[in-house]
Amino acid sequence: MTSHGALNRSAALASIAVASLLAGLKIWAVVETGSTAMLGSLADTVLDLIASLATLLGVWVAAQPDDDNHRFGHGKAEALAAMFQVVLISISALTLALRAGSQWISGARPASADDGIAVSVVAIGATMVLLLWQRRVIRSTGSLAISTDHLHYKSDLVLNFAVIAALALDRYAGVPNADAVFGLGIALWLGWGAWHASQEAVEQLMDHEWPDARKAQFLEVVAMHPELKGLHDLRTRSSGNRDFVQFHVSVNPDMTVREAHDVMDEIEEKLLREFPGIEILIHPDPEGLVNETGLAAKDLLADIEVPHPRGS
Repeated sequence: MTSHGALNRSAALASIAVASLLAGLKIWAVVETGSTAMLGSLADTVLDLIASLATLLGVWVAAQPDDDNHRFGHGKAEALAAMFQVVLISISALTLALRAGSQWISGARPASADDGIAVSVVAIGATMVLLLWQRRVIRSTGSLAISTDHLHYKSDLVLNFAVIAALALDRYAGVPNADAVFGLGIALWLGWGAWHASQEAVEQLMDHEWPDARKAQFLEVVAMHPELKGLHDLRTRSSGNRDFVQFHVSVNPDMTVREAHDVMDEIEEKLLREFPGIEILIHPDPEGLVNETGLAAKDLLADIEVPHPRGS
């Protein structure tokens, strides 16, 4: 079976190939048409190319095994690559908005609209093929960097349709300032996309907790073990496509170390069946002893119903 790292690299390389092709076509189209909307599409494609190179580096670093200096792996390299892409998109959006405003004031109109429309149609076809492959890779690996790249190319579809609309309105309908208006709209779209793309990356870099629904599912699996008397100080986080979780469990204080260890192994085995690939750290406490305070001390199993009574 192809490894996650190899799939992520294949998606990043495909992005680079598509972006290189489209950048060349759009440079020619901008020269021929002078369109601000097409220039915005070109700027987005060039930034996509740079971002895809960053994505390739990010997924390559993230796929490296743990080492002495990175015992939790290198998964956050994907979040760093995603943030780099966000910065590039934001710069592109601001620059394009300024260009659109200048064109509106000057009243300049694009030329050779047919060439620009043809290039946009080719771009749409190439982008759709890339999106299909990226979607397959994301389903298999859950890569944050590829997901962010995927978001960029989905926005490219909108951008290319916007370019076609702008050029067609100017060329065939004679609508004044259509190119400038669509250029400004593209800039706003890019800005919104940058904001949206930054959220998950920031959450990973800040070690945000798992969603409540996933934590609830996790606790339900833990609660199935009859020897557990409680669970507290649950901490979760994600790094790239890897998940980490640690927690304290309360067990019968009369258990031997070997018996408690066996219980922990059984819990890990059940969790790994439901959550493949997660890294688990469990600390056993004798029932009734909780050294933590505040949220960490809350018994998270207290309100969970299990199908059978727990052992005494």
